[in-house]
Amino acid sequence: MQGQQVDENIQGEVQQQLDVLCNTLMLRAFCGGSNNAICAVASEEEPLPRSCADVMGYDTVNFLAEGEYVAVFDPIDGSKNIDASLPVGTVFGIYKSPEGIRRGEDGWSLDSFLQRGTKMVAAGYCLYSATTVLVLTLGSGVHGFTLDPDKQTFLQTHPNMRIPDVGSLYSFNEANSREFSEPVQQFLEKMKESGKIGGKKITSRYVGALVADVHNILINGGIYGYPSTRDNPKGKLRLLYESAPMAMIIEQAGGAGSTGRGRILDVLPSAIHERVPTFLGSVENVFELEQFHKYYGEEDEH
Repeated sequence: MQGQQVDENIQGEVQQQLDVLCNTLMLRAFCGGSNNAICAVASEEEPLPRSCADVMGYDTVNFLAEGEYVAVFDPIDGSKNIDASLPVGTVFGIYKSPEGIRRGEDGWSLDSFLQRGTKMVAAGYCLYSATTVLVLTLGSGVHGFTLDPDKQTFLQTHPNMRIPDVGSLYSFNEANSREFSEPVQQFLEKMKESGKIGGKKITSRYVGALVADVHNILINGGIYGYPSTRDNPKGKLRLLYESAPMAMIIEQAGGAGSTGRGRILDVLPSAIHERVPTFLGSVENVFELEQFHKYYGEEDEH
């Protein structure tokens, strides 16, 4: 299926037909469950969260509003890869609504969504590539599942996934390197001058889809980065839909997720579509990146 242009989303980014289709499928998948656990959903493709009653087309806003959880997601990550048949993915996170909050007429409250990543109860991603892989954490480790296309069933193929403490891969869009903040430029320059990370010869890999690039880092070790730039001082990745869920997964696998100045999961979002500089990977690689931020002393980007 080709990714024909449809419109622009709330981010001002061109939508593809597959963006719209997958957004609809994800909304219905979260809201159409038999146990009514999810009461509201927020998509990277839409301006505001929606109650599940609205998603499913029910007249009464109270129907399905008794659920205790809300879901956030990016339906298609890396949609620019579609026409070139390169990997794309889906990212999601699930939060429990804080006790005592008052929901509005639509059956949801922003307070249910504007929570630190430390409050997530589950996070996962799907990678659509040579195989379809689901990587999931419920807060007690990370497990990977591969789709059996014949049986249409996910089989556990990667139990207890662990990221190496240090790796040789780095995954940055270096076409933008002159726009990166000084700490990141210095980090990349020193790394390339030495030709090594943690005693290992460096290797560059960049697919241009968050899920694909981070999955590679999770398996092999290293660091993924989407830093701030002059034009995008907070980077381009959305905290709720991309950075926080991926950080939870990486941390649960023994790695680290950082803004360069601190832990991604500690950032309290002030808006649904807030962006944040994002670095994910092996603990030693991410720690080294953070040291460059401390040494070069930039003001906190958020």
